[in-house]
Amino acid sequence: MNDRASKKVIIDAGHGGNDPGSSSNGIIEKDYNLRISKYISNRLNELGIDNKLVRDTDETLVPNDRVARIKNLYTPGTDVILISNHLNAGGGDGAEVIYGLRNSDKLSSIIANNMLLAGQNVRKYYQRRLPSNPSKDYYFIIRDTSPDESVLMEYAFLDSTKDDVNQIKNNYEGLAEAMVKSIAEYIGVKYTPPVNTSAEYYTVKSGDTLYSIARRFNITVDKLKELNGLKSNLISVGQNLLVSDFNQSNVVPEDDNQYYIVQKGDSLWSIAKKYNTTVDKLKKLNNLNSNLLQIGQKLIINENASVNPETNLIKYTVVKGDTLYSISRKFNTTVSEISSLNNLKTNVLQIGQELIIPRT
Repeated sequence: MNDRASKKVIIDAGHGGNDPGSSSNGIIEKDYNLRISKYISNRLNELGIDNKLVRDTDETLVPNDRVARIKNLYTPGTDVILISNHLNAGGGDGAEVIYGLRNSDKLSSIIANNMLLAGQNVRKYYQRRLPSNPSKDYYFIIRDTSPDESVLMEYAFLDSTKDDVNQIKNNYEGLAEAMVKSIAEYIGVKYTPPVNTSAEYYTVKSGDTLYSIARRFNITVDKLKELNGLKSNLISVGQNLLVSDFNQSNVVPEDDNQYYIVQKGDSLWSIAKKYNTTVDKLKKLNNLNSNLLQIGQKLIINENASVNPETNLIKYTVVKGDTLYSISRKFNTTVSEISSLNNLKTNVLQIGQELIIPRT
């Protein structure tokens, strides 16, 4: 039996409360740290992995209190893994993994590999020493939590000029899932991907109304109320609203293209968003002169995919701008599944490269 299988996991959402961490591009670090941490905790629970959150609210924790809480969650020991979640700043791009001087790089190397598979580039995984005493770790969250196996994870740069801002805003769950997969792989627990319902949710913010949310997602107030079983127009801050019940079964393979059957509430913008394309591209593919759609109308959504009906697999040709993440979203699958089917060792793709994609 793998000795690591009995490990317990502590998930630390960095910063919080009066300490917002870094902020840029409409991203406040403490908020996304908490979202990522809660996602990881929920998924570890689904996989049966013992875990606890250091904070599950927007709470101020000074370093001594944070460390004390960590030590009280589980008895400190080599059977405890601590993951401290953060976003980076400084204008760089990519993920960084920092692990303790007392630990091997095994877990960090697994994390780095799964981040690559999730579509995020990795700058490095490394140890960082305290300048005044090189025998000690630089970060208190690692230094003061011995003998736990402690990792500080920087998922992306919130002030990046490249794609990290998009990764944080639109793929933070994908990055968090990469951490979940890494933990399961490291401790020897069978990993199963999350169930993908292909639904979209929106968390209500201060000042939101059903009307403003409906406009944002190009649907009607009545549709919003229908999707969420609402009897009135009253909503609450923090409430999660279903804003799309899109299901990939509306996609019908035919010839060498992929088609979508227009449903009630659809718009060119919402369909383009779901397939990681543009309204102009959809209009060009379908010879449309306006943005008007009809329920039941058949739209070409992807000119690069062909289906093998015998194997139920799709052969897809990589085009400019594609990433493993965007392709996985387009075909309602996962980066891991695509990588496995195509025996990929990296997330780097080439224009014109042919990939085998599972058709769901």
